[in-house]
Formats: sequence, C-alpha cells, structure tokens
Amino acid sequence: MRSLELVGERGDPAPAVYARLFARHPAMEALFVRDTNGLVRGNMLAEAIGAILDFIDRDAYGGNLMRIEVVNHENLGVPKEVFPAFFTVMRDSFAETLGEAWTTEIDQAWGDLLARIEREVMQS
Repeated sequence: MRSLELVGERGDPAPAVYARLFARHPAMEALFVRDTNGLVRGNMLAEAIGAILDFIDRDAYGGNLMRIEVVNHENLGVPKEVFPAFFTVMRDSFAETLGEAWTTEIDQAWGDLLARIEREVMQS
C-alpha cells in the first residue's frame, strides 16, 4: 500500500505503465487504438489498483474481479498469460518511478502479491 501512496504522490502513473506494457507486449497497443486521450487506460489502471487494494486487505471482490477480467480480456484478444503480466508491468513501472524510495520491503511485498495474483488468475 505504501508504494501505491508514494506513486500517487508523483502524478499519474498510467502513461509510464502503458508505455512499459506496450514495450513488453506490443500486440496489446492495438487494443487501445480508440483510446486517443488515455482515459480508458487510466480507468483500467485505477480498477487494477482498486482490485489490488481489496485483494491485499480482505479480498471481498479483488480475486473474483481478476478472474472475471481474465475472461473478459481473453474475449478482447488478450492472452491469458498477459493479464497477470500487467501487474508485473505495474510493479516494474512503480519501482522505476520511486527509484531509491523502492525499498526491499516494498519489493518483497510486490513479489508476494504477484505470486498470489498469478495463482488467482491462472486458476480461472
């Protein structure tokens, strides 16, 4: 949670997150051809962050939302393995944004979170 607070203090992370996503998974950029102002990307990132916050707290809906979105995204042409990769892209982008503020504790927490997300979404 602390990393998300720190990233939020540094402005909108969406452009950096999606630039990294498109660099790693170039085929995904074509899915955003109509998102000329970045609002869809921003909304999707906000939804992902909301799911993460719930998932690490009480998991009232975060895990289910992720599993549902795997199917929704597959129907849009996103391979199942790319969905959890988005969260890795988030982590890497946030780590770059925070630089020295990205601590060992934050890195470990994100590693644990990514492993949980991978288990959660790949079972769908």
